[in-house]
Amino acid sequence: MERITTDILVIGAGSGGLSVAAGAAQMGARVVLLEGGEMGGDCLNYGCVPSKALIASAKAAHAQAGAAPYGIAPVTPQVDYAAAMEHVRGVIAAIAPVDSQERFEGLGVRVIRDWGRFVSDREVEAGETRIRARRIVIATGSSPLVPGVPGLDGVPYLTNETLWSLRERPGHLLILGGGPIGMEMAQAHRRLGCEVTVIEGARALGREDPEAAVLVLARLRQEGVRIEEGARVSQVSGGAGEVTIETEGGERITGTHLLVAAGRRSNTERLNLEAAGIETSRTGIKVDDRLRSSNRRVHVIGDAAGGAQFTHLAGYHAGIVIRSMLFGLPARAGTAHIPRATYTDPEIAQVGLTEDEARERHGDRLEIARSDYGHNDRAQADRETAGFIKVMAVRGRPVGVTIAGHQAGEHIAIWSLAISAKLKLSHVSGMVAPYPTYSELGKRAAGAYFSPKLFDNRNVKRVVRAVQRLLP
Repeated sequence: MERITTDILVIGAGSGGLSVAAGAAQMGARVVLLEGGEMGGDCLNYGCVPSKALIASAKAAHAQAGAAPYGIAPVTPQVDYAAAMEHVRGVIAAIAPVDSQERFEGLGVRVIRDWGRFVSDREVEAGETRIRARRIVIATGSSPLVPGVPGLDGVPYLTNETLWSLRERPGHLLILGGGPIGMEMAQAHRRLGCEVTVIEGARALGREDPEAAVLVLARLRQEGVRIEEGARVSQVSGGAGEVTIETEGGERITGTHLLVAAGRRSNTERLNLEAAGIETSRTGIKVDDRLRSSNRRVHVIGDAAGGAQFTHLAGYHAGIVIRSMLFGLPARAGTAHIPRATYTDPEIAQVGLTEDEARERHGDRLEIARSDYGHNDRAQADRETAGFIKVMAVRGRPVGVTIAGHQAGEHIAIWSLAISAKLKLSHVSGMVAPYPTYSELGKRAAGAYFSPKLFDNRNVKRVVRAVQRLLP
């Protein structure tokens, strides 16, 4: 067995692990990277990248059918599902070199393509190699959670890991789960010509602001997606080409394909964590605010840390542990400024507290300012007037922002900055945005916070009148 001693061992070559490996190696640390699956992890191969590529194909098809409001004769799109999936594969292939083994070996990283398991508090075995490291980073990501529904294990089903192998368009796609993945794929497949039914045991998009969720779900239903909420599944039966879901209410829904999008679970089962004295929780590995596990030599980042499961969060975590491991700085991870987005059309984006969360935490100190897309001239020109931005503020500082509407995921970034930098709404309202752009929505929402204080204030009006009398 080969034995290696290194400064930093990274387990997992997804977004977070690759960021740690690249940063540490380029700053002079000896780095070993383990990956038993695909370089690039879930995001590149099964998640963010392929889903957004398919959404782009679906958007192109939908534009052909919905061109009438722009003075263009609508046409029924001729969808080649196999070609759309080849587009997805091409996008992955275009990005893959950035995450490739060759690139990281060029940076000086020792890459071992095998699964790793702890054999002591600072040693990991991967195949015929044992690595001893001063610091270890677990970045193993997450996998689709398959619920224990009776009969599910006896029927063919898809997950976000296997969906991309399809080349024949589903006739009727059943989707188990009404969260972001389920709703994104529901709309995309509907726009590509599939019949689609979503079965959700509670409320679809239940984590999101209810007003935002209602807006998005109404659009999906308008486009022909059937969404069954409060429908708990009691049985799944059937076979290839004919899968039936039965709910506790006695309803039977039959489709040609089933996509399970019922959540995700952290990938920790291969690691033999007990050998390293690493404690776990129900959602992943227990960490402190410096992302250290109960074994202080081992940091945990991204989905494996048991918190929110976003690629950009894993990248943020990577920066935290690099500062800690390479420079000994007491860097701590926060969550208040971490945004999230659901890439339906219209999109939903959130950073910080939702309105309900903010009311519970801040009570009467909370003030809410908003601006509707319909009041934005660019949205009018584009006929993208469905949506709003809602800012939750306490003492003039944003504590949460909800955006539902066109490109909401793009517009949330400035609010992540505002919360991270502890900016006031006066800073945002003082921004000058080019006209006409959607970025004016944020400025207008910030301005709406001050409008009552300026325009409905008798004292302000008295001062203005007094100044006018005094001016020459």
